[in-house]
Order: sequence, then C-alpha cells, then structure tokens
Amino acid sequence: MKSPLNKITLNLDSDIEVSVKGFIAPIEYTQHDFHAKWDMLANLQVAEPEKQYQVSVFQSFLPSKSVSVGELWQIEEEGVLELLRQLHPNPTLDMHDSRGLWACLRAYNDEIADVVFRIHAEFDLVEGRFTPSQFAGHLIINRIEEKITSFQMHVPDGTLNFDAIKWETETYKGKPTYTADLGFCPQIELCTGAQDVLQDAKSTESITQAEAEQALAVRFYKFQQINWVPLEEALGLAQAQQKPIHAISVNGPLMDEAC
Repeated sequence: MKSPLNKITLNLDSDIEVSVKGFIAPIEYTQHDFHAKWDMLANLQVAEPEKQYQVSVFQSFLPSKSVSVGELWQIEEEGVLELLRQLHPNPTLDMHDSRGLWACLRAYNDEIADVVFRIHAEFDLVEGRFTPSQFAGHLIINRIEEKITSFQMHVPDGTLNFDAIKWETETYKGKPTYTADLGFCPQIELCTGAQDVLQDAKSTESITQAEAEQALAVRFYKFQQINWVPLEEALGLAQAQQKPIHAISVNGPLMDEAC
C-alpha cells in the first residue's frame, strides 16, 4: 500500500514587494494577415514594461490550506487580473469558451517549492478581442524566507498560440458579426527572478512537469481523461477489440484556446 504524500503549507512574507517585467513581442504571423491589416494587432504592446507589486498579489496563486505534491487548487481571480493589466489594460477571465485558473504543487524540498499553473484569459480590444492559447507558468517560493524566488507567466510557443476576433459594423438577425484569425506571437510574458531554480535541486517529493501540465489540462478539457494512443496502436486495438475508430479533423490546436 502506497503511503500518503506529505502536505505542506505555502506562505509569503506580506511586507515584501516584487518587481515584475512584462513583454509582448510583435506578432509574427496570422493566417489571414490580421496583424498587418488591423492596427490593434499591429500595434499590440505591453502596457507597463516593469511594475512593482505587493506580495499579496502572488498570494492569490497559493492554496488556502496545506497541499501535497500533485494536488490542484483554484487560483483567486483578483491577483491574476492585476498582473494581466501589466500586459494589457482590459483583461477578462470571463472566457467565451473554456475558462478557469488552476495551480498544482509540482515539487518541493526543505528550502523551495515549485507551483505550476495554467490560466485562461483574454484581452478586450476596442474593436474585438485577443485570446492567447493559455497562460502557463511557475511560481517558485523560498519556504524558509517566505519570498518569491522566481515567477513566470507566459503564453507557450506553438505554431499558433492565439486567436483574434474583430467586430464588424454589420449585424445578422440583430446579432453582431465578426471576422476571426489565428496567429503566432513569439513572446507574451510576465516574469521575475531566476528560472529553473528547482531543476538541479533534489526534491523531497515531486512529479514531472509533464504530469503537472496534464493534471491541469484535465481541469479544462474533459476529453483529456481519454487514454489517447498513437494511430498505429489504435488500428491494432480496433481490430483486436472489434471496435470502430472515430476520427476528428481540426484546423487548430485541440488543447488550448488558440482555435
């Protein structure tokens, strides 16, 4: 019988301030050249390149009770919105599709703890909206000094990592119409401190980064509970079990909001 995992409490010293840098690089690509034709995308840039925060903003990322490695909890919205305003003045968590803010304790030792998180948010533009695929990141805490060692919240790389909607002046049956596009932006990020602090340190308990990301993905997409297998293996299983194969064709990413 496997023994239960230890639970730890995560705290931050409320008297400390944190300086965070923000980045939005120029958009490199959109399928229908929105980034060249639409000024809102062509001129998209970070609202504040650097900003000081009270550590209470980051307390929003921490659980209200003791947790064990692999355990998930919901992030409080207020702190996330304050951080996102450094990137753009009009963030929203009221997503049109899959919404949520979840964190997971990935690893810890006597000195530090690594919290992995995933957030779905978008930016309201004057003429539309900008939806990153997701905001992923780490919050690494010095458990002894109760301070932030590093923080990163970014839109991951991908062939396509955002979509954009532009409202049109025409309506259809009384409802607003829009045009949409998908694209790639090489950097949308908030960060402070040194990254990968726990990478070379020995963990008391841990799960892999991939395991943490999968656990978070399941919170957003129920289909992630399916035991996916490669096509070649699926063909063999279908024949052995005499079951049909259901094939789905998609024109964008399946596991995030860049679609």
